[in-house]
This record gives sequence, structure tokens and C-alpha cells, in this order.
Amino acid sequence: MVVGPDPLRTLHRRAAGERVRTALLHYWLTNRRGGEQVLSALGRLLPGADVFTHAFGPAMREEGRPGTWEGHEVRETFIASLPLGRRHPQAYLPLMPAASRRLDLSGYDLIVSSESGPVKGVRKPSGARHVCYCHTPMRYLWDMYDDYYRDAGVAGRLAMRLFTPYLRRADLASAESVDQFVANSAFVAERIKRIYGRGSTVVHPPVDTDFYGAAERSDGGYYLFAGANVKYKRLDLAQAACERMGRRLVVAGGGGFSRGDMRRAYAGAKALLFPGIEDFGIVPVEAQAAGAPVVAYGAGGALETVQDGVTGLFFREQSVEGLCAAIEEFEGRKWEPSACRANAARFSAAEFDRRMAPLLRP
Repeated sequence: MVVGPDPLRTLHRRAAGERVRTALLHYWLTNRRGGEQVLSALGRLLPGADVFTHAFGPAMREEGRPGTWEGHEVRETFIASLPLGRRHPQAYLPLMPAASRRLDLSGYDLIVSSESGPVKGVRKPSGARHVCYCHTPMRYLWDMYDDYYRDAGVAGRLAMRLFTPYLRRADLASAESVDQFVANSAFVAERIKRIYGRGSTVVHPPVDTDFYGAAERSDGGYYLFAGANVKYKRLDLAQAACERMGRRLVVAGGGGFSRGDMRRAYAGAKALLFPGIEDFGIVPVEAQAAGAPVVAYGAGGALETVQDGVTGLFFREQSVEGLCAAIEEFEGRKWEPSACRANAARFSAAEFDRRMAPLLRP
């Protein structure tokens, strides 16, 4: 049997050498969420890369090394120099296409963009290759425009009416610089095809399954909702269903919760309630890694991360009644933590490295 070269070893050797210069692009570095976890993983695969971003926020800066992030030199666009630009770069969204085009990437052989905002629209040097890891095409411009518009105030609605046509044109044009799209889920791959007219390779984001898998399963007697309280995650459904059924609901996540706190919360939950639609959704994978099953709305990334009837249940009607029926069915079954952990292992950091590394070539 002939064994080919290890793609990780080859990638590290090429990225560290003088012949290959790599630019790693991210929309903004202001906090650490799922997108930043992917960026960190890409940075480990590309140790010699320079990071370019619209804004490098104070919360992400390393003490004593203000210009680096996880060992990478960071360069910002002019957005960072605008008032509050490093803390609230989203306010300057209409300026970001121009800011991206002004980045000087001459001399770089490989461009890797971590994208769910307008950063991929750079001027690609002749001969360079651009790989875009797409978390999703911008939801507030495309699939969820009506939801964002409905919830915006008067000023927000006016801004959306004024700038959305321009930003949509700029987003479509930015896709032309991409040689290879990588989608974080099949759900997002469908969006990329529909909006940009491009195919993509699905590589799921890395999840720290080893960390959450070290949790000791316990019976805390509660259901868990984990994540930020934003409308599309549908905390309201979880609260209403648990109140109607007399079940205890613990809400965890967002500010004030450490990774250790979240691991304990997952390990003690009867199940994670996941009633929203996510592009991928790291939270259900973390919960399963800790041995907890998931009751999820059967749409979006959950269809790829939860095994219906094995590691959780789907409900098909996004309503209080639909979730209550699923909880009642869930409580009538037996669930194996080992099955949940085995399923979560499919989304480990090692699996991300194995599938992503061959795509990161100049």
C-alpha cells in the first residue's frame, strides 16, 4: 500500500516557508464566538499567516502583544480608526466593501477568508488563490432580511432601505474573488448555491469535544437553553413550553458563563432545548459531547448534528405546542449518553483539521 503525504505536515511546512505567504481574513475580531473558534483553527493550520480584519477589539488583544492574536500579526482596515470602530464595527457596515478593497494583499499566495460579513471582497493578487470558509451569506441582507427589518427601529429601517441594495450588489461581486467556497453545513451550502450561484465543500466547524466529553453525566432535573438571548434562537418557545408543562428550565450562555460553567450545565441537563434555526449550531454538539440529548426544531444545522431518535428528537412545528409534544415524547424514551458522545465526535477539531487541510493550498 502506498501512503501519500500527510496533508497537515505538508501544509505546515509550506505555510512556514518563505515561498508561500498567507493572508487570513476575518470580518471583525471583537469577541470569541463560533466564527472566532473557526478562525483560531484555521490559524493553527496556517501558522505563518497574517490576519486582516476590519476591527481588532480591546477584548481580543493579548497583554503585552497588542498587535498579535494567537501568534499572528493583525492588520486592520480603516474601520478601526473611526469613532468606536473597534468596539462596534457593525455600525460601519456600508463602508466595509470599500475598506476590504483597500487592503494591500500584494505578495500573498494564499488568501483564506473566514466570512459571514463583508471581508471576502478583497483585490486578489495575480496568481493568488482565495479559499472562503463561509459561515453563512449575510443573513441580514438575504434570508432573514424581513426579520431584521421588522425588529429594527426607525433609524435602522431607514438605513436598511438605503444601503441594502448596494450591499447586496457588493456581496455578490465579492464572491467573484473566491476560488473555493467551503460551507460550515449543508444548510449553508444551499444558501451559497442559491445566492452566489457557486458550489461548495462542506466542512463542519471544530468543536472541543474532548473538553465537553470530560464531563461526568449527572441528573440535575432540568432542561437547558444555552446561548445568547437573540430572537431567532427562540428562547421564548423554550420558556413557554417548560412553563406550560411545569418543567424547570435553566438558561445559560452569553456573558458571565465560563466554559467550565457550560460543561457542568450540559452534563446535568435532561436535554438541551434547541428551538431556533442555526446555520450550524455548535451548542447541540457541545451538549452531546457532554452526554446530553437534544430536543431541536427540525431545520437548519440541527438536521446534521442531531440523530433523530438516537441522540435526540426533532419537532416539526416551531410552536409551543410542537415543543411540548416533543418533550412529552422525549420523556417516554431512554437515552444513552454514549450514543450522544459518539455522535459529537464526528465534529471534533481533529476531524476539522483532516478535512480542511487539503483545501488550504496556494
